[in-house]
Amino acid sequence: MIRTEHLTKDYNGSHAVDDLSMEIDQGEVFGFLGPNGAGKSTTILMLVGMIEPTAGQCYIDGIEVARNPLKVKDIIGYLPEDVGFYGNMTAEQNLDYYARFYPMDAAERTQRIRDLLDLVHLDGVTQKVGEYSRGMKQRLGLAQALINDPKVIFLDEPTANLDPEGVREYRDLIARLSDEGKTVMISSHILSEVRVVCRTVGLLVKGRLIAKGTIEDVARVLDPADGDLVRIVLETEEPLPAIVDPAIVSVETDGNRATILAKSDIRSRIVTSLSGQGLHVREISVRTPDIEGLFMSIYRR
Repeated sequence: MIRTEHLTKDYNGSHAVDDLSMEIDQGEVFGFLGPNGAGKSTTILMLVGMIEPTAGQCYIDGIEVARNPLKVKDIIGYLPEDVGFYGNMTAEQNLDYYARFYPMDAAERTQRIRDLLDLVHLDGVTQKVGEYSRGMKQRLGLAQALINDPKVIFLDEPTANLDPEGVREYRDLIARLSDEGKTVMISSHILSEVRVVCRTVGLLVKGRLIAKGTIEDVARVLDPADGDLVRIVLETEEPLPAIVDPAIVSVETDGNRATILAKSDIRSRIVTSLSGQGLHVREISVRTPDIEGLFMSIYRR
């Protein structure tokens, strides 16, 4: 549904986006990750047809964006990082203005606007948008991005101004859009939020895509030393003896606590072995990849 081929954007001789090639399937919720200045927003601006690439191509549903920007805009929705509206108009009036850019009659516009304002919990709000809080403007921005019932939605830092309740509602909305078969690309540097809503992610650093896949796939790329190994954390009530098992690759022991790297999940065998030696296991768990720590390590490099 979204495809880029050697997409490049230069500013003053420097690559803001550098030879980016990737594909995002229909119905996928894709997290576009990277530190500030990595080139995420520049990539999205090329994908939505607001700036042209220096080199390469990008396609939405098979349509080349640079050659057919208006055709692409009929099937996409876009929430920019800094969303703006006419402050002297109500939410309904703002949405009606944007809806007129699409082939909808008056009755269809009215119903669509009513449904969207209800969806983002702004129905019944009569004050002018200029009096809105930043969070309310963000909610209205989500409604505006959906005004044309798009196939593909681009969201740039969508939770930046939302309160906890707004974040929860946003997560529900993303799940609903995915269930409807829509493709959603979310640009963010908030790793914990992306982990909750995105099925796959891509990591952009200095304009280059250095990893793409599930969170686990990306973790393996960022930390290849562990590969497919299982990291087990063990704590007992007594000091630990030597832990021996053919699947164990390494063990780091500190008193009654150990971190074990193994070729498979051998927790049950470890518990049986220690119990046979009269030790009492207080806690044993598989530690998931510290994706935030891995990403920060890449950022620093």
